[in-house]
Amino acid sequence: MKIPQSNLTFKQQLLLWSVGGINIIILILLLSLWRTGDRALNFIGNLFSFSAPVSIEPSAPIVAKIRNIQELSTTVQTIETVVPASAERRLGDFPVATTRLLYIARGEIRAGVDLAELTDADVRVTENKIEIDLPPAKILDSKIDVNHSRVYDYNRGFLNLGPDVAPQLQTLAQRETLIEIVNTACSENILEQANIKAKTAITQLLNSTSEQKIVVNTTKPNDCKITE
Repeated sequence: MKIPQSNLTFKQQLLLWSVGGINIIILILLLSLWRTGDRALNFIGNLFSFSAPVSIEPSAPIVAKIRNIQELSTTVQTIETVVPASAERRLGDFPVATTRLLYIARGEIRAGVDLAELTDADVRVTENKIEIDLPPAKILDSKIDVNHSRVYDYNRGFLNLGPDVAPQLQTLAQRETLIEIVNTACSENILEQANIKAKTAITQLLNSTSEQKIVVNTTKPNDCKITE
């Protein structure tokens, strides 16, 4: 049953007017939100958003992280070579007979970057970039694969008059083999290849843990000397 307005008290009329006014204000706000769309939502979102301060990771933890890898062996070459060795039996200054040994060897040479040489000064960190100067690549190891190496020929010469020095000649041949495989690897630019692979590996490592731009600089190798 509708109550005639004349029968309402002044307080009741004031309450009805207040409720009506609130409803009108709500309708105006909803209409404004609908018309402004994303701008209004962004404004409201900004009222409750918080921006975290940008933090720059110091260089020391980055150096420690990279040093954990220790030696970054990035290039391994297997080289086969034939090395001759010989020894003479002499009578005074006159050679009486010659013993010859032919050694077929397989050697392995490992090149890479020694990350223990990385210092804090080699890492520069800014808000947007991490820049690293890697130590130069170098020969980390060279060895003979004795399981795939053998004496191919051993000859003591005419009437076997040459000295019987097979173990000594084999040792000499193995030393020459190590020199030969290092020379061969150096001539094939093994250190330059190691530098490139080290740069790729460190870049991938830091990209997986940092949002900053990663710049890795290599250093020109200077210790791969070919023995004449």
